[in-house]
Amino acid sequence: MPSFERQSTRGTDRIAFEPEALIMAGWTGRDRAAVQQHIDELGALGVPPPSCTPLFYRMDPALLCTAATIDVLGESTSGELETVLVALADGLWVGLGSDHTDRAMEAHGVAISKQLCRKPMAPGLWRFDEIAGHWDDLVLRAHIVEDGQRRLYMEAALATVRPPEDLISGYRTSIGLPAAGELPALTVLFMGALNAIGGIRPARHFAMVLEDPVLGRELAHAYEARPLALIA
Repeated sequence: MPSFERQSTRGTDRIAFEPEALIMAGWTGRDRAAVQQHIDELGALGVPPPSCTPLFYRMDPALLCTAATIDVLGESTSGELETVLVALADGLWVGLGSDHTDRAMEAHGVAISKQLCRKPMAPGLWRFDEIAGHWDDLVLRAHIVEDGQRRLYMEAALATVRPPEDLISGYRTSIGLPAAGELPALTVLFMGALNAIGGIRPARHFAMVLEDPVLGRELAHAYEARPLALIA
C-alpha cells in the first residue's frame, strides 16, 4: 500500500491508502500540434494512433508504488513524466508520477504496454486548492542517465497540459458519469506525458521533479528500472 507525506498550509501528515481506480490519461496536451507530434513520435516506434483524444487507460491499482527500484522485462522500457491527481476523502491532492511503459510491447497495444510496468510516484502530495490559482506556472522536469551522462529528458510548464477540470470531466464522461462533478474518491489520475527531448528511448534511471516557483517548493523522486532476464 503506497504511503505519502501530505504537505499543506494546515500542516504535514502521512497517509497510506489503496486506490480503487488507477487511470492513465493519454494525448492530453493543450497544443494539438504537440499532441500530433507525440502521436507521430510513437508512430515511428510502430505504435498505432489513438481512437480519440484524450484517452483514459484503466490500470491495475496494485501497479502504483513509491519504490526506488522497479523490476521490468528486458531493456526496452522508459518513464513518462506526469502530474497526478489523487482524490481522497478530504479533497483533491496533487502528486508526481511516471507512467513507466514497455516500449517493445507498445506496438502490440498501448494498454498492454502500460499494464506491464509499475507506476512510481514521488512520496509527497500537495493540496490542489493551494496551487489551483497558479497551476499553469508549475513546471515538470525529468532527467535520464544515458551513456553515463545525466541528460534532460522532459521539461514543460503545466500550461502545456489540459487543465485538471477538463481531464476530470473527460474521465467522468468515459465511465458514464455526468461531466460536471469531482474525481471519484480513491481515484488516481495520471494527467498525460510530456514530449521527450530527443525522442522516446529506453533508460534505466529516471529522475523527476514537479516545481512550484510561486510557493518555492518541489516534489521529487528518482528510481531505477531493473531489467529481469527474458528466458525463452
